[in-house]
Amino acid sequence: MKRRQAGAAMIEFTLVLLLFLMFLFGILDFSRLLYTWQMANEATREGARYAVACAEPNNSKRITDRMQALLPQLDPSKINVVWEPGGCNSENCEAVTVSIKNMQFNWISPIVGIGANQLIPMPSFSTYLQREMMNYNDLIC
Repeated sequence: MKRRQAGAAMIEFTLVLLLFLMFLFGILDFSRLLYTWQMANEATREGARYAVACAEPNNSKRITDRMQALLPQLDPSKINVVWEPGGCNSENCEAVTVSIKNMQFNWISPIVGIGANQLIPMPSFSTYLQREMMNYNDLIC
C-alpha cells in the first residue's frame, strides 16, 4: 500500500511542479515584456535627445546606433527619424520626432493553449523634441 501512495505523491509533485514552473516562467516573461516596453520608450527619448544635440539631419545612423546601444534587439528598419520642417539642414531644422513602429516581443514560455515563441505586437513609441544646437561638436557628442 505504501508503494502505491509513493507513486501518487510523485505524480502530485510533478503536476504541482509543472504548474509552479509555468507560473514562474510566465512572471519572468511578463517582466521581460515590461522591461522591453520601458527600454523602447527610453530608446526613443535617447534618440531624440541625441538628434537635437548632436546629429545631422541627413545622417540618422548615429541616432540609430545610439538607440540600439540601449535596446540591442531593435531592428534599425523600425526606427523612423523625421526632421521638421521637411528637407531642412543643420542651420534651419527646428525639431525632430524619433519613433519606433511595428516592434514585436518574443514571448518564450509556453502558455496553456498557446504555443511557445509567440510574437506579441507592441505599440508605437514616439518622442518629439525641439532642436537645441545646429552644429556637431565632438566635445559634447
